[in-house]
Amino acid sequence: MSALKDRLRSDLTASMKARDEIRSSTLRMVLTAITNAEVAGKEQRELSDDDIIGVLSTEAKKRREAATAFEDGGRAEMAAKEKAEAAVIADYLPEQLSADDVAALVTAAIEQTGAAGEGMKAMGKVMGVVQPQVRGKADGGAVAAEVRRQLG
Repeated sequence: MSALKDRLRSDLTASMKARDEIRSSTLRMVLTAITNAEVAGKEQRELSDDDIIGVLSTEAKKRREAATAFEDGGRAEMAAKEKAEAAVIADYLPEQLSADDVAALVTAAIEQTGAAGEGMKAMGKVMGVVQPQVRGKADGGAVAAEVRRQLG
């Protein structure tokens, strides 16, 4: 049984008792996403905490993208709701890495793989080393952009 999943469930109960609508609805959505991930594929499985962090990262990214889309469309109240949901999800994610931390990890990965001077051909090699280190702690798009910047 996942400790993170237990925490999400008990926090959902607490937020329902406290009548915290945003937190309750967000945690319900997240738990549904986790259940969907558990039953996806050929056979049902229990997700590990790492798997759950992956689901949470995906859900947080969806909220960030939706908030941006609503802001661009002039729908401030909807953008605010998406941001509030993203903030709730962020409470369960590991502390996010700063841009400097990501840059340092990418630099180390380029040295480790010997990819310096290979240009974009080495992108996959470098991402393969960096991805496991940043899973759940940094946005994949930002990491890829940093790899491109350092290789390009």
